[in-house]
Amino acid sequence: MSLFSKLYDRTLMWAQHPKAPWYLGGMSFAESSFFPVPPDVMLMPMALARPEKAFYYAWITTLFSLLGGLLGYAIGFWLIESIWPLIQSVGYEARYHQVEGFFHEYGAWIVFVAGFSPIPYKLFTLTAGATSMALLPFIIASLVGRGARFFLVAWLMKIGGERYEPKIRQWIDWLGWLAVGLIALYIGVKLLK
Repeated sequence: MSLFSKLYDRTLMWAQHPKAPWYLGGMSFAESSFFPVPPDVMLMPMALARPEKAFYYAWITTLFSLLGGLLGYAIGFWLIESIWPLIQSVGYEARYHQVEGFFHEYGAWIVFVAGFSPIPYKLFTLTAGATSMALLPFIIASLVGRGARFFLVAWLMKIGGERYEPKIRQWIDWLGWLAVGLIALYIGVKLLK
C-alpha cells in the first residue's frame, strides 16, 4: 500500500507553497509545547525541494521551536497543577517524575540533549517551567540543542538530499508502516500494563 509515498509526494508539493515557511513555523512552535508531530517531517521535504533555502528553513524551525518551548515553560511554571490530570490521563506521570529527576541531576544539559534528540521535547519544556529552572540557561540550551538538530537536518538535505531522494521515496512506505507498527506496539504494551 503506497499511503506514505503519496503523503510524501504531497508534502514535497506543499513545501514549495509560498506560505510553507509560515506552516513550518507554526508546526515548530506547536511541537515544542503540545503538538505530537516533530517539525522535521516538514523541514526535510522543504529543504529537499529548495536546497538553497535549507538553512533559512532551519532558522525558522529553530526560532519558532524556541518560542514554543518558552510557551511550554510558561505552562509548566504557571499551570502544572491545572494540567496535571491531563498528564496522568495520558500515562506520563512516571515519565514526568523521571524527567524531573534528570533536571535535578543534569540541569541545562538535559534540555540540550532533549532539544537535539527525538525525545519528546515538550515534556522537558513543561518540566523546566514546573521545576523553575533558570530561564536563561533554558533558552541557551534550547537554542543550541534545537538549532543543532534542525541545522543538521537542513545540511543533510542540502548536501545529499537530491542524491538520496530516490532512495527516500523508495523506502518511505516501509518506514511509514514501520513507524505505525512501533506506535501500535507501544500502545499495545501500555494497554496491557
